[in-house]
Amino acid sequence: MTTLIVDAANVVGSRPDGWWKDRAGAARRLHEQLLVADLPYDEVVVVLEGAAKGGTKAGRDGHVRTVHAKGSGDETILEQARLAAAKGRTVVVTADRMLQARVGGVGAQALSPSWLLDQL
Repeated sequence: MTTLIVDAANVVGSRPDGWWKDRAGAARRLHEQLLVADLPYDEVVVVLEGAAKGGTKAGRDGHVRTVHAKGSGDETILEQARLAAAKGRTVVVTADRMLQARVGGVGAQALSPSWLLDQL
């Protein structure tokens, strides 16, 4: 099982396209892009926090699963990485250096938002 976990706040925030005016809309657009992207992963997990949670409901949509963070997005991403890494290869997309180190500690690889955006 291969899993890609997306720190949606970091990915959306890496493009100065006005996302801050409509966080929910930016999250929805990212979700839609991930649904149609040809990515080499069995599952894509998108973690949303704050106002972005209004853009996509929690749950599964095809190979994309949306998770709403109850508190810190970082803690939710770390927990998702821990669970996925126990099942197979796991990659986390985030620009947060501290989070990159933490997911490495649970057996996941970290890649930058620019890598993902290049795939979309």
